[in-house]
Amino acid sequence: MYSVKIFLEGLDNINQYEELIKVFLQPSEYEITDSADDADFSFSFDGDKNKLKREIFDALSAVTGKRPKWGILTGIRPVKLAGEYYGRLGSYDMVREEMEREYLIHPEKSMLLTDILKYQTDEMGRPEDNSLSIYIGIPFCPTRCLYCSFTSNQVKETEIARYLEALYREIRFAGAAAEAEGFNIESVYIGGGTPTTLSSLQLDSLLTEVEEAFDLGSVREFTVECGRPDTITEDKLSVLDKHGVGRISINPQTMKESTLRIIGRNHTVQQVRDAFEMSKRGDICTVNADLIAGLPDESTDDFKKSLDEIVQLGAGNITLHTLAVKRASKLKEVDETFNYRQEKICGEMLAYAGEKLKSEGYIPYYLYRQKHTSGNTENIGYCRAGEISRYNVRIMEEAQSILALGAGGISKIYFPESNRLERVANVSNYEIYIERIDEMIDRKKKGFFGVRSNGGK
Repeated sequence: MYSVKIFLEGLDNINQYEELIKVFLQPSEYEITDSADDADFSFSFDGDKNKLKREIFDALSAVTGKRPKWGILTGIRPVKLAGEYYGRLGSYDMVREEMEREYLIHPEKSMLLTDILKYQTDEMGRPEDNSLSIYIGIPFCPTRCLYCSFTSNQVKETEIARYLEALYREIRFAGAAAEAEGFNIESVYIGGGTPTTLSSLQLDSLLTEVEEAFDLGSVREFTVECGRPDTITEDKLSVLDKHGVGRISINPQTMKESTLRIIGRNHTVQQVRDAFEMSKRGDICTVNADLIAGLPDESTDDFKKSLDEIVQLGAGNITLHTLAVKRASKLKEVDETFNYRQEKICGEMLAYAGEKLKSEGYIPYYLYRQKHTSGNTENIGYCRAGEISRYNVRIMEEAQSILALGAGGISKIYFPESNRLERVANVSNYEIYIERIDEMIDRKKKGFFGVRSNGGK
């Protein structure tokens, strides 16, 4: 057990530096002091944030013996950062050299970043200035998972109906406004929660509303998160087929029965298999599957078996998440230091996954990071050739406007001339969203539509 006292001088806000400290030390192993006199380490800010972070990194690396492969990077979008470097330097080799020097990134990670960036660029290119992705949130799930910090509610059928009524009002307004502004819609993504918590009739109604409200003639990708295998039925998949949905997700998280019980999921492993089988009977082109490395009571062999079976079942797109102990999750309440004990095993799991997936023809195509992940690792998506998820790339790239509808949706209007975003958020509580739907529509009217023509003023 360490007991490290750290003094940070010349800073108004220490949050980003403390996030780096937490990569090395648990909250109980250090304290930020008010005086340099009794500090083990004293750092002074001279205006160069990265220089200060490098000094902290080197000092704590010497104390703990750790040298995290992501260096001083704590942001969630390292591929976007690599893209900004490439825009200035024009060479992937130079991008790697600069990021390794500036951020102390291990060469393995810098190579991964430039490989992903190159693949995204070759497959998709940059979005057009007037392109748009649409996100529609359904904030309901059968149960709440142990690790979940998203908008997820377990409610009666009457509450879902009330929510949809308000959502349809926002959809209709947004469709008319998007057409008036001349947006070309590249992708539609219906997420949650679990959208297939809705009945087949409700799904049909929702997708009909979307089709009638928006001009979908330019859409390259239409995705619905099915997520929980126990919410997937033949009728619901037939509805998705009828409306031209080409991608769904089936998210087991693990294929170990006992772990499913621990993390609060009511479905069985066999229901995952059944859902994949059902998905093959229609015209759905791609199934995405999520797995989580570092779940409670799982060994590396457990994770390997889960991944091997998901590959065998035919997922065209596999996203590997490293378990993150989020502040709003049940796991944080139960065991707030869980992620610190998982570093070695998560590294083993992700190393196996990278080798296995590449040997099966999958390509790493998008990556993001989260705070408080086990082993300070990353979340990474792999796809088979031709099955890249445009929406996943665009949401991390932040070079396209994202129109987010429903409770918890955060719209982002992109200004290409200045390469910046402005955010317009809906409230996350679904009941408040229903009560204040007029305000949510007004927020978009004032903050999203029409603002690019006047420079965002």
